[in-house]
Amino acid sequence: MHRICRGAALLGGAVLLATAILTTASVLKRWAVNDPIRGDFEMIQIGSGLAVLGFFAYGTMQRANIFVDTFTGWLPRRVQDGMDAAWNLVWAGLMLALAERMVIGAGDTLRSNTQTMVLGLPTWWAVGLGAAAFALTGLAALFWSRRLILPRGGPSRG
Repeated sequence: MHRICRGAALLGGAVLLATAILTTASVLKRWAVNDPIRGDFEMIQIGSGLAVLGFFAYGTMQRANIFVDTFTGWLPRRVQDGMDAAWNLVWAGLMLALAERMVIGAGDTLRSNTQTMVLGLPTWWAVGLGAAAFALTGLAALFWSRRLILPRGGPSRG
């Protein structure tokens, strides 16, 4: 699970770098010959969105989300872990619900042949990749919930 989430983040980083290069090239071309790269904003919108979604699962796996423990720092560790597990379940539910909605959206954009305005790129694949990123984030949150609830050695066989 860690490797898959790290891979998604690395892909997101590569896409974000590509959008930065595309932005720079388009601005330079506009400045030099008064002619930007055709459809640059469409590719940058899609790429930026996918890049951000690529980081969610890795952030969840690294437990890099914002934690507010002002009121729980004094509680026993097991209680804190239980609360963290519960909030990870909420995060997982939200991410998996968004993934399900985006799967439906990807199907709708495929059936309706939705395309970008300038380049005419189909959009279903980007929505589908977004759905996969949300699903991976949900699975990462479920992974942490399980890990926080069960003892380090796994379930007791008592």
